Amino acid sequence: MNFDISTSHPFIIILIMAIITLMTRWGGVYIMNYIPISDGTQRFITAMSSSVLVAILAPIAFDGDTAARLALLMTAIVMLIFKKPLLAISMGLLSAALCRYYLL
Repeated sequence: MNFDISTSHPFIIILIMAIITLMTRWGGVYIMNYIPISDGTQRFITAMSSSVLVAILAPIAFDGDTAARLALLMTAIVMLIFKKPLLAISMGLLSAALCRYYLL
């Protein structure tokens, strides 16, 4: 039996992808219940999450428009002053929206 699953059954593909995603996420949590996290592992996880954040934001800082750069700057300033992530993200979004509405 030969059929083109990529165009004839998109919902099957989505369902399979959802099941695999859930299995890997739940499986990871299950496995980590039995593996002790050492100090080195904890430092690696912390460094990896920071490097992912930098990898996402660096292209925006270099290739983004004025509104994107203003949003990054505003988010960084508000976070340094108030140390509240939700407020910092909100101010970054607001500054980008206002910049795009009035300047671009």
